[in-house]
Amino acid sequence: MPCELKPRFLVLYGSQKGQAQSIAEGIADEAEERGLFADICCLSEGHKVKLSKTKYSPVVFVVSTTGDGDPPDTAQKFVKRIKKKTLPRDLYAHLCYAFLALGDTNYADFCKCGKTIDSRLLDLGAKHFYATGHADDGVGLELVLDPWLEGLWERVSLNETPESVVSERKSVLTTQSGQTEAPPAVVEASLTRSLPPLSELALNIPALPPPYLDVMLQEATIEEETNAPVSKETLHEVPISRAVQLTRDDSVKTALLIEMDISSHPMAYQPGDSLEVLCPNRASEVGELLRRLGLEDQKSNRIQLSLRKETKKKTAQIPSYIPENSTLRYLLTWCLEIRTVPKKAFLRSLVECTGDSGEKRRLQELCSKQGSADYNLYVRDHNLGLLDLLTAFPACQPPLSLLIEHLPKLQPRPYSAASSSLRHPGRLHFVFNVIEFPACAGRPVGRRGLCTGWLSDLVDPILVHPGKAHPGHPHPNCSFRLPSDLSKPFIMIGPGTGVAPFIGFLQQREKEREENPEAEFSETWLFFGCRHRDRDFLFREELQGFVANGTLTHLKVSFSRDTPEGTETQTETRPRYVQHNLLSHAKDIVNLLLKENGYLYVCGDAKNMAKDVNDTLIEMVSAELQLDKLDAMKRLAGLREEKRYLQDIWS
Repeated sequence: MPCELKPRFLVLYGSQKGQAQSIAEGIADEAEERGLFADICCLSEGHKVKLSKTKYSPVVFVVSTTGDGDPPDTAQKFVKRIKKKTLPRDLYAHLCYAFLALGDTNYADFCKCGKTIDSRLLDLGAKHFYATGHADDGVGLELVLDPWLEGLWERVSLNETPESVVSERKSVLTTQSGQTEAPPAVVEASLTRSLPPLSELALNIPALPPPYLDVMLQEATIEEETNAPVSKETLHEVPISRAVQLTRDDSVKTALLIEMDISSHPMAYQPGDSLEVLCPNRASEVGELLRRLGLEDQKSNRIQLSLRKETKKKTAQIPSYIPENSTLRYLLTWCLEIRTVPKKAFLRSLVECTGDSGEKRRLQELCSKQGSADYNLYVRDHNLGLLDLLTAFPACQPPLSLLIEHLPKLQPRPYSAASSSLRHPGRLHFVFNVIEFPACAGRPVGRRGLCTGWLSDLVDPILVHPGKAHPGHPHPNCSFRLPSDLSKPFIMIGPGTGVAPFIGFLQQREKEREENPEAEFSETWLFFGCRHRDRDFLFREELQGFVANGTLTHLKVSFSRDTPEGTETQTETRPRYVQHNLLSHAKDIVNLLLKENGYLYVCGDAKNMAKDVNDTLIEMVSAELQLDKLDAMKRLAGLREEKRYLQDIWS
């Protein structure tokens, strides 16, 4: 039976860092433009709108997935509630809904939270009025988001049956990494110029996001201006007591270890936890942005924010992360993520900020449906930020209010703890590579990562005088922990700086062995990889020490760029990457995992290493147990479900 769609509907979202919320707000705003009315609510406030008795039809869900396939914090209670087995099977029989799940195929359990909620709603009697979309941030959310939204409005206006929509849209909405063809290379085109056919097409441009903030700049009455973020319970300023470069100067990457003195702060942590570091935007970039906006002379003025009385934005509110009476310089330094890749909605707003017809047309193309390939190629793939775009489009003069409306909150950066408090009481170590973004079209000068570059500068003069960092509380990773049963074997796979949490694991295990001399400890394996033995073998002496005292049973190291003595090239007989070493010990690893109930931990790059390791594990299980690929995948999925195959990965 078709769902009866009404002009008033509800948008529910579950968001961790704001993407799902932003999309949900965009849906609510566009509903207004189309003469509809949409209420919007976070799933954490679901008690305000009881779905079991809701008057809304339809309901639109936008939900992200975080961590190791976990629900975002704002959706955890909702997921727990609908998973209850005691709920009646027809609880949501009255509910017609559409679902947009956000995920990243670089990580395991793509869109797991969205899939879980979607499946459970169907189990409880709810019906789709439109096909579910699975948007992949690994290749660009827009590849699914744009056609999904277009179809959503068609469905609402045409009042089609759910069955026809699902069959018609299914192939379009489940586009993921590896299923879309890359746009053809167009050598002559660039960030600022398109070629036919795009330059000659009529464009489908998104609706202009309604402005909602008024900004006033007032001369400061207080001369002092803070250079640090506003103090909160979750933020501590702690001294850096030691910094060590772990790689040689001629290494391709520079890896640094930082030791922080946390003895004066209540920051308990365990190996496997991560630390979030809040860093400022670079002063040079803040200064350039002020100059570009024509506000350099007002950098010390106080900002007064208020909501526009006539705004059409349904969810308009003053950002809570901007403290009252902040100066303009403080706002751009500590509050806004000025390097973030501008979304299409921001580009759409920038169209109105330039009087140059060529710039206006190109910005329209980049935010249009027809220009999606160009947007990905010239903006998203190169990680261009607002400053890069303003440099490329010199006639564009956005008001300050537009930046505050569209730039997200400056987020802390997570780093895995690389120490154990049992071994280093009052100290916390973390390790990172200094990220380098090379020059490219649209960014003529290379730059370093925001946080890693800041930390590198901060510790550069450490032997002369100490620096300070602004970490929040350690962020517990409740599953990425050592086995509680000391007799269970565990295998660690961590090339490069991915070895960091395993140093903490081994320091902890070393202390446990000292304190429990009569206990039975099982095998421990570490698969580590780097380019060169002599340049970037991180923690080499400490790891060899763990082997010598029995804490680490097996250390397997691969060097991807070293060549065997007496040869000019790397050979296949010597393992180049961690997955090659895994294959060499397939029988032992499969036995430990599937017969001795061992644990497997993977830490490092999601896009390449983690996928390659997973493919190798499938190959190993298939070969050792004589299973086909699908059954081998199911065995590994079982390990994930049992929390014995755990990942701490990043893209």
